[in-house]
Amino acid sequence: MPNPVSGATEIFRMPAADATVPDLMGTSRLAHPTLTIVKGPQIGETFELDSPEITLGRDPKNSVFLNDMTVSRHHARMNLSNISSGIATIEDLGSLNGTWVDGAIASRAGLKDGSTIQIGTFRMVFHTNARPRRIDTEA
Repeated sequence: MPNPVSGATEIFRMPAADATVPDLMGTSRLAHPTLTIVKGPQIGETFELDSPEITLGRDPKNSVFLNDMTVSRHHARMNLSNISSGIATIEDLGSLNGTWVDGAIASRAGLKDGSTIQIGTFRMVFHTNARPRRIDTEA
């Protein structure tokens, strides 16, 4: 029905079921932990960490290949074998520039969801992608 008042503004609402509206919250969650580069030559790249041991370094055979001269060939190793219990660690493998976790240099450190890892010029964010657990409360 047209608006009888000339020059009046009408409000148009896009139906939520419209195919042109992206469903940002409905995307499936990744089942494995991830490491996303937030600073460095490969910014924006995300690695899905799908094995219990992840190697990081400049050698292309590593699980996470970081192609930059500031990274050692075999720089660090992550242990995700107990990730289901919330335990993840990273260990420096004697690299020249060191491995930094949450702003501190570390030979070995625990990782939590949101931890930052700095290797050479790369800054990465670790996410566990764990499903939220139900918290039982007394009524």
